[in-house]
Amino acid sequence: MKRILFIVLIAFMNLNAQIQTGAEQFSEYIDLLKDKKVALVVNHTSFVGKSHLLDTLRHFNINIVKIFAPEHGFRGDADAGEHINNSVDKKTGLPIISLYGENKKPSNSQLSDVDVVVFDIQDVGCRFYTYLSTMVYVMEACAEFNKKMILLDRPNPNGMYVDGPVLDLKYKSFVGLLPIPIIHGMTLGELAKMVNGEKWLQNGRKTDLEVIKVSGYTHADTFDLPIPPSPNLPNAQAIRLYPSLCLFEGTKVSVGRGTDFPFQTFGHTAFKKDTFKFFPKPNMGAKNPLHKNQLCGGMDLRNYKFDEGLTLRFLMIAHQRLSDGEFFDNISFFDKLAGSDKLRKMLVDQKSEKEIKKSWQKDIAAFMSKRKKYLLYP
Repeated sequence: MKRILFIVLIAFMNLNAQIQTGAEQFSEYIDLLKDKKVALVVNHTSFVGKSHLLDTLRHFNINIVKIFAPEHGFRGDADAGEHINNSVDKKTGLPIISLYGENKKPSNSQLSDVDVVVFDIQDVGCRFYTYLSTMVYVMEACAEFNKKMILLDRPNPNGMYVDGPVLDLKYKSFVGLLPIPIIHGMTLGELAKMVNGEKWLQNGRKTDLEVIKVSGYTHADTFDLPIPPSPNLPNAQAIRLYPSLCLFEGTKVSVGRGTDFPFQTFGHTAFKKDTFKFFPKPNMGAKNPLHKNQLCGGMDLRNYKFDEGLTLRFLMIAHQRLSDGEFFDNISFFDKLAGSDKLRKMLVDQKSEKEIKKSWQKDIAAFMSKRKKYLLYP
């Protein structure tokens, strides 16, 4: 009776939903988990209605043996780049193994007591957002150690665009593992299929992969996430600006970490004449923000009307107001975010946005052609 009531409750919560995530398509994957030892790769976004996927599956008497957590941790409240320790979930007593830091890929010993790995994390559709990298490493581990992987797909809030330079694999890193544009316009489920199909895993391995599709979703849909995917992407505006503003992370220009509007502004202590001011200070998700406790001038983008994928205008405005030494902070990291050194060099040479964008169109066209056969949604 308890199980029946739970199913009815979930169905009621989603009765009027036009889009249902892969996690909500119970009939498509519950039977695949019965009598299996299951590991979850999940975080705070892994909800089914008002219930976390962990609790949902336990209601179905699925044998969950451990949890793997990405950047920002199982609860999603750690800083970007903050080391995450292994721990134990207080509610269930299950071990939580961090996949951020030195241990980015599940080991053989960590998967030895696992039959199936279930991946369910909300992504934002950018190459440098590390949940994508975690997915690739999990796929690699499952392929290497002969474990089945079930990916519960979720919509891409930036899924209506494809834009930005394609990664040169010489600049491969945890903020860019795949030869794809900054905005790839695909869900994680589609990308996982592409990783398999293009043999992008080590030694050309393929994962035993099952993707549970989102129901009612198309790439043309504007989808506002019900749960912020990380501490510094608190709303739809930040998520849509993120592809353009994240490139600042390799510079000395703040994107508003340590304010109430991260990734909805950019600024610097040298921009003293700007009427818009902000004052970064430590908060949850930004314990040591850039320009901490210093007054910054800049641009307020909270009401910026967004009708494009990636824009370079903010980067170019800030770069033109600072010398190269004042602007760039970590050149290596900037190039890894951009996917090569070409964008940085064109910025230094003061090329126009039109010239810079033209430089990556051929690579985007090749990517668009290649990705067609992996798309799950119109």
